[in-house]
Amino acid sequence: MRKGFLIGFLAVALLVAGGLSYVASSSPDGLDTVALHGCTEQDGRLAGSCIAQNAGEHHTAGSPLADYSVFGGHGTVGLAGIIGVLVTLVLAAGLFRLLRRRTPTTAVDSESTG
Repeated sequence: MRKGFLIGFLAVALLVAGGLSYVASSSPDGLDTVALHGCTEQDGRLAGSCIAQNAGEHHTAGSPLADYSVFGGHGTVGLAGIIGVLVTLVLAAGLFRLLRRRTPTTAVDSESTG
């Protein structure tokens, strides 16, 4: 029962990450819109009185999964989503295994196995 649930969960997570990522909006989100409020563009740079005028590229802009794609390739958002789901699940499973509650061994248990 538990194994079936985990396989089903993984299948649904991969389907959502790999399939629905192609229909996600590429328009700026609310934070980007607010940060750009009051900006004007001059010579390819932001000017005006907005909080985004001093913004630069983020530190992971050159990473393999930056901008929700694989190495900046167009049409790879699904693959990037699948990789993200797999990495997240592997990290979560590792943390759960590391932090799980273990039953203490008693002296009787260790004597019977030794």
